[in-house]
This record gives sequence, structure tokens and C-alpha cells, in this order.
Amino acid sequence: MTPGTVGPPVPDPDSQEVTPQDLAALEEQLGRVPRGVVGVAARCVCGRPVVARTAPRLPDGSPFPTTYYLTHPAAVRGCSTLEAEHLMEEYNARLGADPSLAAAYAAAHEDYLARRAVLGRPEEIEGVSAGGMPTRVKCLHALLGHSLAVGPGVNPVGDLTLAALAARGLWEATRCYC
Repeated sequence: MTPGTVGPPVPDPDSQEVTPQDLAALEEQLGRVPRGVVGVAARCVCGRPVVARTAPRLPDGSPFPTTYYLTHPAAVRGCSTLEAEHLMEEYNARLGADPSLAAAYAAAHEDYLARRAVLGRPEEIEGVSAGGMPTRVKCLHALLGHSLAVGPGVNPVGDLTLAALAARGLWEATRCYC
């Protein structure tokens, strides 16, 4: 299955096995012990984690819908800045006005669900992806995490967020901020 298509769950080709060094870096980035990490879905150009791939059920049994968890402090700060600037309102308006954007965003939701299903399908979060998908924009962090994990062209709002971060000089995937 190619990114953005709907079909049976397939392993995320971009997720790499998590190492003890990755877990230490994630703990440093998050300021706490990471939970439920099963891989690193995106890395900084220097090799440190940017997006953790997380199990849909945490070790304590709690369901956790955010498969692609943005961890890099500079990227997290950048998304928080964009949210404070009300960029999500603009994206929600665009989703309502542009049927092709809305359709691509709905397809991103299905992609997210399919990739998470490879790791498990807790009934408590069945049909729930992340970031407000498939109909609204609720969390730029989650949407950027998805885009960084699976590459451009799958999550249009994540891609727009990445471009907005770069345009404002807040964060770029091609530069190390570690």
C-alpha cells in the first residue's frame, strides 16, 4: 500500500527500532520517561528522534490514539507558537471551503488508522486518529508528527504546518536544532 491509500494495515516503513540511546534522548526531550514507544518514526538530520511511534495501548493498559508523537523540543515549540497564532482556525476554514483538501485530510485519517492498526486495535479508540482528523484541525503537533513519519503528500495539514514552521523560521526538518 502506498502512503495515502486506503487498504489493509501495513507496517510503517519509516519507523525504526528504538534503541536505549533513543529512549534516553526521548526522556531528555520530554522531561519524563517515554511510555509505550515502539519505534522512532522520524529523526533529526543529526540522528536524534523527532517523532516517536507509540503503541495504541500504553503499558498501564490505557488506550493511546497518538501513534506519531512529536518529541523534538524545537518542533513542539514551533507548533505551539502556530497554535497560539490561531493557525488552526485558518486551516479549519480551509477544510470547510476546499473539498479536495477535506478529501485529502480524510484520506490522511484513514492512513493513520491503518498504520496504527498494525500495532493493535483497542476498541476504546476505534475510528479515532489524532489531531482532529478527519473533519477538523485540533492539534498541529499530532498532524506534523504524522507528516514527518510518513512523508509528504499523505497528511495535507501536517504538510502545511511544516511549511508554516519553515516560513516563520521556527523549525525545519532539514536543519538540526538539537
